[in-house]
Amino acid sequence: MSLVELRQSSRSEAVSGGAMDRVVVRKRIDRRLLTAGGAAAVLIILLVFWLFAPRADSVTVARDRLTISEAQNGTFEDFLPVRAKVTPLLTVYLDAVEGGQVEKKLVEDGAQVVQGQPLAVLSNAELQLSTLEKETEVEQQLNNMRSLELALANTRSNDLRDLNQAQTDLAKAKRQYELDKPLAEKGFVASKTYNDARDDYYYQTKRLQILKQTIAKNETLQSSQLDQLRAAASSLNSSLGIARGSLGQLNIRAPVTGQLSGFDIQLGQSLQQGERIGQIDSSAGDKLQADVDEYYLGRVAVGQIATADIEGKTYRLKVAKVYPQVKDGQFQIDLLFVGPEPPSMQRGQTVQAKLTVGDSSKALLIPNGAFFNDTGGNWVFVVDKGGNSATKRPVQLGRRNSDFIEVLSGLKPGDRVITSSYSGLTDKNHLSFSSGD
Repeated sequence: MSLVELRQSSRSEAVSGGAMDRVVVRKRIDRRLLTAGGAAAVLIILLVFWLFAPRADSVTVARDRLTISEAQNGTFEDFLPVRAKVTPLLTVYLDAVEGGQVEKKLVEDGAQVVQGQPLAVLSNAELQLSTLEKETEVEQQLNNMRSLELALANTRSNDLRDLNQAQTDLAKAKRQYELDKPLAEKGFVASKTYNDARDDYYYQTKRLQILKQTIAKNETLQSSQLDQLRAAASSLNSSLGIARGSLGQLNIRAPVTGQLSGFDIQLGQSLQQGERIGQIDSSAGDKLQADVDEYYLGRVAVGQIATADIEGKTYRLKVAKVYPQVKDGQFQIDLLFVGPEPPSMQRGQTVQAKLTVGDSSKALLIPNGAFFNDTGGNWVFVVDKGGNSATKRPVQLGRRNSDFIEVLSGLKPGDRVITSSYSGLTDKNHLSFSSGD
């Protein structure tokens, strides 16, 4: 093979290899597919965020900080626990009825006194002088009225004497007239004599009638005047008694039997009228005075029964008085012992008692807890079946005591309820539980 043929052969192979090369065109993704894919990705992200992000009405709380109780059927005992204080059955306050200066102090503070016992003597020169002047004035007025009463009595006596004289004169005139009349008709008595006798008879008759009318009017007026005088005399005597009583108020006496306290007046001290100078706690017995929440104001009434355990023995009491005035969300009641009092009970001692405000009955119950103050008994958090969360649920609650609350609607036996405080949770509808602190 010649050199020329080899060269041609090489060229021929080169051209053949070059003919096998191609231009490759790259294909692009459709924009509509890209837009749809991006939108789907955003939706997935939003869905995941919605499922796992915390809601505004939801919060996570530590489970060990909650008290969870179960609703159960039971007997509701409608009682009210009260904390009472032993106080005297009767406390009488001592006030200075009349002002004055302490002249004598006859007993000391803390002493046992009996009714009517003198405690102190005051002096008031102005009051004493005023009382003496009033006594003199009253005596003068009484003397004037006695004089007037005597004058009226004399007038009545004179009227009676005149009446008696008039009746006698009439009888004489009548007798003379009746004697002269038949004689005058027969001519034995002169006409003038007869006429004088007749006229005198008519005069005496008329005179007696006028005198009787006058005496009747005078009697009415005199009776009225006497009644007024007696009433005025009684009023003056009462006024005099009051004046003397005011003077007697300078002698301070014990109004009841009991223990005197707060009696710290000093000799020479000036007391104002109405000033409080002490008190006497009656020894007749004691009572319990308790403060009750205003929620029970409409349910506590006089006569209701209470019990108190004192030194291992149960004592019965009854509500003697309800004070309707509400102060700081509470009102007061007085409890009296039914039967003998505890022998070792001391005044000022605190006693725990149970006041029965209704009959016992079967009901669905949940334990009483701090949640009631936060919800007013209108709703509760009920734990879901899984036990990892709780949901807000409206309920209707009825009576309550220190241990349980009566459920009227919204719950069923076996429901688990959060009964601890809802502080910071009142605006939430859902709770999630965590195991940590």
